[in-house]
Amino acid sequence: MYEIVLRKEFSAAHRLRMHDGDFEPLHGHNWGVEVFVEGPALDAAGLLADFTVLQRDLAGVLEPLRDRCLNDLPAFSEQNPSTECVARYIAEAFASRIPPAVRVSKVRVWETSGCGAAYRPPPIPHDRDT
Repeated sequence: MYEIVLRKEFSAAHRLRMHDGDFEPLHGHNWGVEVFVEGPALDAAGLLADFTVLQRDLAGVLEPLRDRCLNDLPAFSEQNPSTECVARYIAEAFASRIPPAVRVSKVRVWETSGCGAAYRPPPIPHDRDT
């Protein structure tokens, strides 16, 4: 299995609804994003996937988040824009853009240099007859 990683950053604000129902104060982060993509084989050029294309696609996923209050986005209208949920959002949005021969194996999001969370999409079920 081959794996490549992409890194990008974006700035955005959020405020979380806490367990008691109150919101924490609105605050911003320079979010760090790492996207891990894996696949079993390289193409004819010896690549798992083209970094240039993947970076462009990741930029497209992050653009709607950039310089926004995440709470105001439809993706977070029914869930807290926690670091965990941001990681899942990025994983799901990016997965719909990548070639079928590869899959997102993990997305790690950092809200500070010392606090981050990762999301690993569920494995794709394999056909037992193959």
